[in-house]
Order: sequence, then C-alpha cells, then structure tokens
Amino acid sequence: MNQSELTPKRVFEQFAKINSIPRPSKHEEKMIAYLMAFGQKHGLETKVDDTGNVLISKPATPGYENRSKVVLQSHMDMVCDKLVDHEIDFMNDPIETYVEGEWLKAKGTTLGADDGIGVAIELAILASDDIEHGPIECLFTVDEETGLTGAFGLQAGFMSGDMLINLDSEDEGQIFVSCAGGITTHACFNFKKEAAPEGLFFLKVSLKGLCGGHSGDDINKKRANAIKLIARFLYAMNDKYGIRLAYWNSGKMHNAIPRDGVAVFAVAADKKEEVKAAWNVFTSEVEEEFHVTDTAMEFAMESADAEEVMPEEVSTKLIRALQAVDNGIMAMCQDEEIAWLVETSSNVASIQTEDDNVKVVASQRSNVMSNLRNMANTVKAVFELAGAKVEQSDGYPAWKMNANSKLTKIVVDTYKKLFGKDPKVLGIHAGLECGLFSERYPNMDMVSFGPTLRGVHTPDERLLIPTVQMVWDHLVEILKNIPEA
Repeated sequence: MNQSELTPKRVFEQFAKINSIPRPSKHEEKMIAYLMAFGQKHGLETKVDDTGNVLISKPATPGYENRSKVVLQSHMDMVCDKLVDHEIDFMNDPIETYVEGEWLKAKGTTLGADDGIGVAIELAILASDDIEHGPIECLFTVDEETGLTGAFGLQAGFMSGDMLINLDSEDEGQIFVSCAGGITTHACFNFKKEAAPEGLFFLKVSLKGLCGGHSGDDINKKRANAIKLIARFLYAMNDKYGIRLAYWNSGKMHNAIPRDGVAVFAVAADKKEEVKAAWNVFTSEVEEEFHVTDTAMEFAMESADAEEVMPEEVSTKLIRALQAVDNGIMAMCQDEEIAWLVETSSNVASIQTEDDNVKVVASQRSNVMSNLRNMANTVKAVFELAGAKVEQSDGYPAWKMNANSKLTKIVVDTYKKLFGKDPKVLGIHAGLECGLFSERYPNMDMVSFGPTLRGVHTPDERLLIPTVQMVWDHLVEILKNIPEA
C-alpha cells in the first residue's frame, strides 16, 4: 500500500506534515508556530498560553449552534528514540515513515503517532467543511511525555468546553474513563572516581534487543528491564568477587521500560574466566526466563580498557540498590470489575554515569493516590539507604471515573451503532492529561480513545492503519450526536 492511498486521506496528510516538523518534548517551538499558522490560515480563533499550549476554536455548523461545546485534545510532543546504529538529528530531521502490511512504521526511530495521530485528527476536523458539529475547541498541549508540563501549566478558563475527548489512547475499541497518577523519583550518587587497584581486569557487558515499551501500559506484560537484568548479574559478581564499577548506562526516557544497556567493571584478573563462565550461564537462564516476551535479546561480554573506577563503597551500594529496588507490579486493583487492571507499579527507567555521579530515574504509578505515595516512598527509601541524594516530582493526579458521564454514554452508543459491537469501557494504568484537567475543570465530562498503537516510546512504534478510519468515523458520529447545552 502506498502512503498516498491511506485513509482517511485528510488525517494521514496532516500526520505526514506533522512528522516533517521536529517536536521533541520541551522543544515544540516549530510545532507551536505551525499550529498558530494553521489556525490563522483557516480563519479560526487561535491562541497560545504562557506554557505553550495552543487552542484553536471552530464555530458550530449551521443548526448545531446550541450543542454543548466539545474540546478535542492531544499533545504535540513526541518521544524521540532510535536504534543504536540509526543516524538522525531529532531537532532538525523529519521522521521517515513506511507501510508494512497494515502498519505504519518509522525508519529506525519512534513514529510519533503518540500523539501525532491525535493532533492530525484534530487538524483534519478543523480543516473540514463537510462535518456536522457543535462548537469545538482543539487543545494541543506541550511536553506531555517528560513532565506533563502543558497540562500542569493549563490555567482554568483557557478552554471553555463542557466535554473533552482526549485522543491519546492506544487501543481502538477501548474507551478510557480513568487513569493512574504518577511520581518520578531521581536518585543521584555523587563521588570522585579513583585509579583502579593493581591486578584488576576490565570487562564490558551489554545487552540489547529487549522489547521495552511504555512503563504504564506495558508494565503488566512481563517484559525484561535492561537495568534490572544487568543489576542481577553485577550483584552476583560483586557478592562473589568484589567487583568495581567504572560506568553503567541504560535507558533514556523516564516513562519507558529500558531495552538496552552497558556496564564496565573490573574484577581480579585471576577471576575473569570465572566471571565469563558465569555470564554465559546467566544469559542462558535469562533467555529462558523471557522466552515468550523478549525473543530477540542479544548479550555480549568483552574485555575493556582500564579506566578510573567508582569508590568501592559507592560501587557496592549502587549495585545493591538496583538489585533491591522494586520494579514491576506492586498491586492489582481490588474492585472485582477491574481486577485485571494494574493498580500500583514502579519502573526503573534509566541509569546514566557522568564524571562524578550516577543518576537513576524510576517512575511510580497508581490509581490510588495513597498507594502511589507508598510506592514512591518505598523506592525513595532504597536509594536513601544506599546513600544517594533523592528528589521526587510533585507528581500528577489520577483521573477518577465519572459514573454518571453523559459523554461516555454517547461514545458507547455511537460505537455500537457504527460497528455493531460494544466497546470496552476501561481504566488505564498509564497517565493521561485528563487527571490534571479534572483538577482545573472539575465539572468537565471526559473520555479518552484513539487508534491502535504498539511499541510506543521505542523504535518499534507502529500504527494500525485501518483503526484510524474507525476512530475518525466514530469521532465524526460523536460530534454529530452531542446534545444541546
């Protein structure tokens, strides 16, 4: 299938344009400028707030002036990740896409469909003159991926709709009506590197090819975490041989399960062959352990040049902390109807070594705010015991389900009418901006849905093409059936 043949054409044309505009999180200036120009080009009221959020308003079509005002919302930034051997400058280069079967993919990078496809759908609505709808506001937020900065900075009164449809979900046919809150934990180990003692041999271990994925939506899929795998091996070797770390790097994004990593350490020269043998046993066991979820793991061990190492106490405490810290699911939801949903979890997301420190980032999520704090404190305590300086974000709130939602009923009824089947009405363990919107606009009726995405936040991100048409048809039908205010 040629990309020019993708339907709905108006949506994919907008998506192609969006992917020609660099928009890493915290660097959305070019995208903001494009959105402002787009609104002005189409003669629509357009404004931007101090945070960088853009709101474009479109009047009702004739006969629909008295309908409740609907806000369509998506975030303009994208996670920028790539394969190790792929060259791209995310600040200047476009995302290159291609079709494989029914999937739209990117060449060596994240696709940007999270949430570029939501932005594209909104722009297609704004540019259309053949859709029946009441008054619409299209909200495009900044920096959702690295801190929800746009949603945090959104002031009460910037938008004025009665209902909000968030277009940032990843499974067509699933209607989300609640989400988890979250906190990010930053731990920093400070030190001064020193010369390695005599008689040590340096080794580098690395792994790649893990599935990774979204640390909220994919945390229940039993996927391997590169940091935790390396920690397991380093802990065993340190416990038996007393190794010294030189550096340890893994993971990039605070909201992604790390899928590759590398560590350099030193061990007594007369123990190197034992360590190599232990590595072979370890990798074989891990491959068997994750033979269903991570089938493309690649492990490597090689000799490395001698270099300065971390102080012995720091090296040991860092390794122990990463072995001990919770990762994965802590609790499932207690309510019987959503017992399948993850309630509370944590993901060790990244570790980066600099000249005089090591920084570790972990993210905690829960739809029960008291347990979110408990999980965050559990992670914090581990790193504090290890001597790290620990800071935590203020976090973002969970979005609680509205049992009397008029919008949910409209969304469900129109879906059944169009497709002859019931959608699933769910909560999601990932964070959505709806949680913060509900604080600023407590009476706003909200839902979230979108086309099917897989591999988000990784270079395997892909968009299931036929579901875009389904979401488009569904959204058009919803807008047509919004009741009078």
